[in-house]
Order: sequence, then structure tokens, then C-alpha cells
Amino acid sequence: MNISHASVHPVEDPSTAEAPNAPGLRMKDFQGMPATFGGLALRLFQFLFAASALCIMATTNDFPSVTAFRYLVAAAGLQCLWSLSLAITDIYAILVRRSLQNCRLVTLFAVCDGITSTLTFAAACASAGITVLIDNDLGSCSQNHCTQFEAATAMAFASWVLKFVPLVVCE
Repeated sequence: MNISHASVHPVEDPSTAEAPNAPGLRMKDFQGMPATFGGLALRLFQFLFAASALCIMATTNDFPSVTAFRYLVAAAGLQCLWSLSLAITDIYAILVRRSLQNCRLVTLFAVCDGITSTLTFAAACASAGITVLIDNDLGSCSQNHCTQFEAATAMAFASWVLKFVPLVVCE
């Protein structure tokens, strides 16, 4: 019989200190993580781009007539609230030197970022489609606020692009 026994081939227990995300250890630091200056900068830029998309779209008087533009305003407003609340949380954590690198907390941030980024991307795509329809297909850009619609859509896309920060996968 060729059966391997533990006494013949001992199996060593791997050390928990060498595991990358072992319980009780800090997660690796990445740029853009919560409670870092990179994460704070990303959140502030997300807020600024979403707020500018919201303000540009809200300054036009005919955005409520198109559902996609109303959706962009709603998504940009939600993005503003989420990014601003996380920026305030980052500022607090940086000031009190507190780490927000808890696995559950980072997972919550990642899930909520995924939801808001999906809504922002869908709204920006819908608004871009309507803007192309008005400008290229209907040719009535002179009667509408096409440049403002295009600028608001671009700002929404910029806010969405800033969502692609390194995420930590908790094991």
C-alpha cells in the first residue's frame, strides 16, 4: 500500500502572521482607501463633478421635460450626497487618526459605491443618448440648451470614472 501518513510526511500548519488578510491584522494600504488623503481627494472630486452636473442641468429651464435629464439630476444628487458624506467621514478619520480599514466597512463602501456608480453611469448614458438625438438627429440644438446638456453629461461621466479606485476584497 502506498498511503501517505502524517508521520511520514508531516504537514506544517501555515503561520497566520504571513497570511495577507488574517483575522486581527490590518488590511493592505492602497491609494484611494477610506481615511487616506488619496481617498479624500477622490471623494471630493466625485462630489465636485456630480455637483457641477447637477447645477448645470438645473440651470436649464427645459430639463424637466425629458425623463433622462430628470434621472441625471436625481442620480447626480444622490452621488453628491454619498460622496460628500464619505468625504466628511474621511476628514474625520484623518483628523483623529482613525483607520476605516475594517473589512465590513470597506465592503459596505464598495457595495454602495457600486450602486451609486451604476445609477450615475446609467443616467449619463441616457442623457448622452438624448443629447445626441437632439443635436444630430433632430437638428434642433439651437432651440435647446445642447451645450449645457453635453457639459452636464460629461461631468456625470467624469464623476463615474472616479469610482474606479482600488478596492480591497476581504477574504
